[in-house]
Amino acid sequence: MKLYPDSGVELNPFISKNYDKVMNLGSMGLYKRFINQAVADMNISSTDHVLDLGCGTGRNARLMYKYLGDKGKITGLDISREMEQQFLQKFKNTDNVIFVNKRIDTGFDLNEKFDKVFISFVIHGFPNKIRDEVIKNAYKHLKPGGAFLILDFAEFDMDKMPSLHRKIFQAVECKYAFDYIKRDWKEILKGYGFDHFEEHFYIKKYVRLLKAIKKS
Repeated sequence: MKLYPDSGVELNPFISKNYDKVMNLGSMGLYKRFINQAVADMNISSTDHVLDLGCGTGRNARLMYKYLGDKGKITGLDISREMEQQFLQKFKNTDNVIFVNKRIDTGFDLNEKFDKVFISFVIHGFPNKIRDEVIKNAYKHLKPGGAFLILDFAEFDMDKMPSLHRKIFQAVECKYAFDYIKRDWKEILKGYGFDHFEEHFYIKKYVRLLKAIKKS
């Protein structure tokens, strides 16, 4: 049973099992084209410890892993057992990538601080009060000076989208996404103790990688 009936980020087992294929088809191949650039724009160093919130199948973690050395590490969090199986299969012979089956929308403590916390196309699908919990979790688990990286929809006026783009967006996204794109996320994140923002845009500026630094 879904906790958030109007959300599109809580997936049924079939979608979870075939998530990478669904993403490719649903985005008409666009996700596959820009995700490599987005991960490159994260500026991951070889020694970074990265927390991947809502890590899914490990598709993004596998791209991030290419930038890590022996002292780097990725910790992926997700609640889906189907996602967990795929994630572990991708990293079955890897010591410095781990999976933790845990919700990201309630408070948790991993007893570790990370250089980067990454979340990709998840936070827009939560009610706004639940986004608050996700951001608090990110802040709590970052080292001072660490980076919170949100890859998701940018801020834009849906009424100004070309008609076809608007119809597709309205058809595939949930009402929480319509709320998400209206908010000023740099101003919101300032209220949690983040600053020094950096933005990278993709797909005609409908998608953004927003980088925010935890104040030292």
